[in-house]
Amino acid sequence: MGKINLQKAIIGGLVAGVVLNVVDFITYGVVLKDDMAAAMAALGKPAVSDSMILLFVGLDFVVGVFLVWLYAAIRPRFGPGPATAVKAGLAVWFIAGLMHALFEAPMGLMPTNLIVISTAVMLVACPLAAVVGAKFYTEGAGAGAGAGAGMAGMGSRM
Repeated sequence: MGKINLQKAIIGGLVAGVVLNVVDFITYGVVLKDDMAAAMAALGKPAVSDSMILLFVGLDFVVGVFLVWLYAAIRPRFGPGPATAVKAGLAVWFIAGLMHALFEAPMGLMPTNLIVISTAVMLVACPLAAVVGAKFYTEGAGAGAGAGAGMAGMGSRM
């Protein structure tokens, strides 16, 4: 089993982060912009500031890197390719999306429709970002000496 090619995981992760940022911009900056502002106002909080948006952009890149790192980590067990990337994306969605929603919903901080929409959007965004980012991930040149030698040609596909 080879080591994770950290440089390629970061590159793929940054690409995955772009996907997450585009999805978030469309979802929260366009489609749900007014609903989010109303929810924040109902909490007695100001609208999302530019500095908060910068934080969210940065966090999307961190999640993107984690998605591709997780893909690289599970790929020796599940094999390279989009199906494994989807598994990594679903694992991240389960923890960051579904579990977060299940913990937050009973507190009633956000309207149920926003929680459901956000969770559903993440269900698509995480696997999509993982698949796109994984296209940029390849194992290092020295990774296939032992058990992975028979799979050496597979690494170039993903």
